[in-house]
Amino acid sequence: MGSGQNGTPAPNESSSKGLQMDLLVISVACVAFALSILALVAFLILRYRLWAYKKVPYEVSEGLIDDVSLRAFTYIELEVATNGFLEKLGKGSFGTVFKGTLSSGQRKIAVKRLEKIVAEGEVEFRNEMRSIGRTHHRNLVQLLGYCHEGSNRLLVYEYMSNGTLSDYLFKLEIKPNWDERIKISLNVARGILYLHEECETQIIHCDINPNNILMDEFGCAKIADFGLAKLLMPDHSRTLTGIRGTRGYVAPEWHKNLPITVKVDVYSFGIVFLVIICCRRSIDINVPEDEAVLVDW
Repeated sequence: MGSGQNGTPAPNESSSKGLQMDLLVISVACVAFALSILALVAFLILRYRLWAYKKVPYEVSEGLIDDVSLRAFTYIELEVATNGFLEKLGKGSFGTVFKGTLSSGQRKIAVKRLEKIVAEGEVEFRNEMRSIGRTHHRNLVQLLGYCHEGSNRLLVYEYMSNGTLSDYLFKLEIKPNWDERIKISLNVARGILYLHEECETQIIHCDINPNNILMDEFGCAKIADFGLAKLLMPDHSRTLTGIRGTRGYVAPEWHKNLPITVKVDVYSFGIVFLVIICCRRSIDINVPEDEAVLVDW
């Protein structure tokens, strides 16, 4: 019934088979196209991830640290690494620091997300990039990478498990013994010596205080937070700048509108040294007024 008198396919059956063949060809073409798109996307993702390890781009460094290689993270990478910026480690004048873990799961990191006024945050970001970005010393917290994406500015550091020196001195039930206090003092002094004498470009930290000194799991002290740092020009030993630093640790010359030298860090270290030795804060409002300021005590 479905064939012609000579055994040839009926017109309707022939048309149906042709339609099926057309649909098959179209389906195969669509699958091939989809696979091509997936392959292209996979290639672009791989290429982007490889690009993320490149050197600091021009728009970040503007020639300031062209010789420094740091990992470039995406904002999403750091958002995932910090579990949505969940665990806060501390908060500074320009931003907040969060604990994170790299995708390999084997290295913990500290991520500083700059949040204050955009212009000020940008200044701090560039200061830290061009100062600590070119340094490497066991008594300086190591900068591992950065994120410069849209309006997002983040810095990625090694994680310091024992928190700040301030916490180490004042929040633990058992105070450091004398050997530990001497070790901490020497660690900080060596870090400052490196910044002042051993770097290719002299760096004035400008804010040496116990909250900017971090402690690792072995009790080794490392200087952190270079957002206020000043790099001295070649063949210069002093520079003019506005008052910087933390109350109780600021050198007298800051208040006299005079050019500053590396000695402002030395003064701040002197106060830190007293804080370490005495295990008391530089300014303590819980003691008699004539004993409140450590340097006058």
